[in-house]
Amino acid sequence: MTAVSWLKSPIVVVVATQALFTIGDLMARANMRKHGFTAAAFLNLTFVAYFAIRQVAMFGQLFILASVPIGRTMALFGAASIVLANVLGVLLLGDLLSFRSYAGIALAVLAFTVMGFAK
Repeated sequence: MTAVSWLKSPIVVVVATQALFTIGDLMARANMRKHGFTAAAFLNLTFVAYFAIRQVAMFGQLFILASVPIGRTMALFGAASIVLANVLGVLLLGDLLSFRSYAGIALAVLAFTVMGFAK
C-alpha cells in the first residue's frame, strides 16, 4: 500500500477528520469559558483558528461522505468521536470516569465498529 493510498483510506481520513473536529471543540470550549458567549469570543485569533480547523475537517468529512455509504460513515465517525473525546478528556482535561462508564463507552464503540465494518 503506497503512502497516497494509505492517506486516502477511509479509516485514516475518518480518524484524522474527527481528531480535527475534537481539537476544534476543545479550543472552542476553552475560548468560550474564557470569554463567555460574547463578541470577544468571536473576535480573537482562537476563534479564527477554530474556524479554520473546522473547515479543513469539513473537507475530510465530505470526502468520506462521497466515498462511503452514509450509515457506515456515521458509525465510523461515532466510534472515532467517542474514543478521541474520552482520550483527550483524560489527557488534557483530567476527566476520569467510572469503570462502568468506560465499559459503556467500550460497548458503544464496539457497536459502532461492527456497524462500520459490516458488509
